[in-house]
Amino acid sequence: MSRTARTRWRLGLTATALVTAVAAVPAPAHAEDVTDYAITVDPSARGATIDDTMYGVFFEDINRAADGGLYAELVQNRSFEYSTADNGSYTPLTSWKVDGTAEVVNDAGRLNERNRNYLSLGAGSSVTNAGYNTGVHVDRGKKYDFSVWARAGSGSTLTVTLKDAAGPLADARRVAVRGGWAKYTATFTASRTSSTGRLAVASSGAAALDMVSLFPRDTYKRQSNGLRKDLAEKIEALNPAFVRFPGGCLVNTGSMQDYSEASGWQRKRSYQWKDTIGPVEERATNANFWGYNQSYGLGYYEYFRFAEDVGAMPLPVVPALVTGCGQNRATDDEALLRRHIQDTLDLIEFANGPATSPWGRKRAEMGHPKPFRLTHIGVGNEENLPAEFFARFQKFRAAIEAKYPDITVVSNSGPDDTGTVFDSLWKMNREANVAMVDEHYYNSPQWFLQNNDRYDSYDRSGPKVFLGEYASQGNAFKNALAEAAFMTGLERNADVVKLASYAPLLANEDYVQWRPDLIWFNNRTSWNSANYEVQKLFMTNVGDRVVPSTATGTPNVSGPITGAVGLSTWATSAAYDDVRVTAADGTSLLSEDFSGDASRWAHNGTGSWSIRDGAYVQSDEAAENTMVTAGDPAWHDYDLHVKATKKSGKEGFLVAFGVKDTGNYYWWNLGGWNNTQSAVERATDGGKSTLISKAGSIETGRAYDIDIKVRGRQVTLYLDGREWGSFTDDKPAEPFRQVVTEDARTGDLIVKVVNAQSAAARTAIDLGGTKVASRARVTTLAADPDAVNSETHAPVTPVTSTFSRVAGEFTYTFPANSVTFLRIKQR
Repeated sequence: MSRTARTRWRLGLTATALVTAVAAVPAPAHAEDVTDYAITVDPSARGATIDDTMYGVFFEDINRAADGGLYAELVQNRSFEYSTADNGSYTPLTSWKVDGTAEVVNDAGRLNERNRNYLSLGAGSSVTNAGYNTGVHVDRGKKYDFSVWARAGSGSTLTVTLKDAAGPLADARRVAVRGGWAKYTATFTASRTSSTGRLAVASSGAAALDMVSLFPRDTYKRQSNGLRKDLAEKIEALNPAFVRFPGGCLVNTGSMQDYSEASGWQRKRSYQWKDTIGPVEERATNANFWGYNQSYGLGYYEYFRFAEDVGAMPLPVVPALVTGCGQNRATDDEALLRRHIQDTLDLIEFANGPATSPWGRKRAEMGHPKPFRLTHIGVGNEENLPAEFFARFQKFRAAIEAKYPDITVVSNSGPDDTGTVFDSLWKMNREANVAMVDEHYYNSPQWFLQNNDRYDSYDRSGPKVFLGEYASQGNAFKNALAEAAFMTGLERNADVVKLASYAPLLANEDYVQWRPDLIWFNNRTSWNSANYEVQKLFMTNVGDRVVPSTATGTPNVSGPITGAVGLSTWATSAAYDDVRVTAADGTSLLSEDFSGDASRWAHNGTGSWSIRDGAYVQSDEAAENTMVTAGDPAWHDYDLHVKATKKSGKEGFLVAFGVKDTGNYYWWNLGGWNNTQSAVERATDGGKSTLISKAGSIETGRAYDIDIKVRGRQVTLYLDGREWGSFTDDKPAEPFRQVVTEDARTGDLIVKVVNAQSAAARTAIDLGGTKVASRARVTTLAADPDAVNSETHAPVTPVTSTFSRVAGEFTYTFPANSVTFLRIKQR
């Protein structure tokens, strides 16, 4: 089916979920805790149409999201392929304990060419697997399917047990093995529940083992090689319109070579889809960019199948042969580029081709004769080399559009929401009439509150926006509130923003590389973050068109930038000298040549600071965020001068100003992002957002003169006496945001209001003459702004009710720190 033919039922807030009691207008405890607002709806005006594909999910294997997460396999390192290429601490026996004699072997006796390692187990010996987190989790009465590939020339009996410290968790199973490689299976029924189980395989005679596996029978939709049910169902409950996969930094990092003898069996490769299909025992292994192994048991076929199962559009991303995520290398091998372009054409055939086509036949052989109806494909991810990326993107695009003109080829705008790379890529995308551009950004709550209008000024005739990754930097309710406020702006601009997905999606609490995350889990359970509850509320109550509306606002930010000054480094050793802070009237506030001690400086971060040769030196090259500060948090309107010299390490300098405390400051990050660009970042409650950025690097051993001029809320920056850039940080962080949409199927007006402040918002709502029923269905998320959902506590949970005082004009008081949706029937 085409996009226009797809039907996605917007179930919204079901009647069975409603509390039958009629809710009175919420009343605050104290009159002074109320701020007055007005919302005016104009039903005669035509707002943007909201596509069925507005909100989706982005799956990347980060935080053990795949192996040990969504992929339901309970055995870790089942094929003995773990390597130092994945993680410096790994061995082929990581997660295994040997009793007796056992050796991982890589020789001609292997199971198959692409599955390089296997275990040689001595007679009378056993191996025990520890699973993920605290162990193998089983639930009483549930069935678990064991399988293993084994060979034993002289014959052997395998005894397979499932137990924890308290004893057996199921009856032992015995498997007779004889001859060459063959797959053997058995089934366990758990006699009790445990999260600390261990799977052991003992052999009476010498045997070779590979692909030692244990799956719950009860996977999502009970599919073989399936997905963990609770995680898949939480994703399904979001009603995602698309699934973007498989990354992320997995896609465009590492070698672009294949997994073969010719390439030396490369173990640090970009994610290449052909590695991930076919029988699981024949799939390649690979290092994961995030510091662990990828088994590829969850591969492209499973991604396509999952997207179909949840009613979503699949949106795969392929490498453009320019690495990103700090690696920043372009591949100049034309033959290799042609191979990757052909692989992408083959991918489209795998997804959409008839079962009689070469790659469509492979899909059918895996169990899906019908096409997966692929309509969009992304090429590249967050590349930091605009010209190199775009030249290669255009070659992919030309080949795809020549053979598959109905496929939308998605470009991107680099890793940030602004800056030189962003501007360059947007210019190239516009000039080339690219259909859609993928934007990514992770910023502070304040940034999201300040930038609700981000897309108001985008060119309506230019490329459409796919907001493929975004999040406020935290999982507290205040982060979710800021995201909700921003999402009202996404919907208002639905004629430009066609797709949007929060990121990352999943995090195993014991293997975290990135925060925040939408869904958290361990080996026994999972829970929704506050951000998840906001996403779900929006994703299940989208509407089909925006009904234009306006709202009164909150007073703007006022007063100058105030704060002390600071010095820091990130994975770098640097020396600072000649630090001077001078007030606008010429008064000296601080003068430091480090000829004595550093008693005026407070060390707030990591690292090792000392005075050496008349300079203040941070010598720990591995330490990150090593901030030292000096001065008065009340300082304003001043000039800061610093002389800085990089001694060694990956990056450059961090010079801070407007420092209020360890979580609230500005800093000029010179030579950041692995010494590829410089930027001014603002930290608010620990979360950072970029205000201005440019490409550039810092030389080791060279002394730089750094000057920062702060006047009111305007800042001008100078490097070696030349103006580097300037900005004015005077955008209001508006806490009261709203959007109104209409659900064509139900006829409902959906009034969506975010009140991200400590005062309730008493709001006069004028529906512009629309005739409506007197009762509204209400869903409210309200909590302390610092509230965080956890495994045992969920303070951020939706509450449903009915409000009975709806009219053409009515007043509703939105609670402090809340997201509220009113579904109002039109008559």
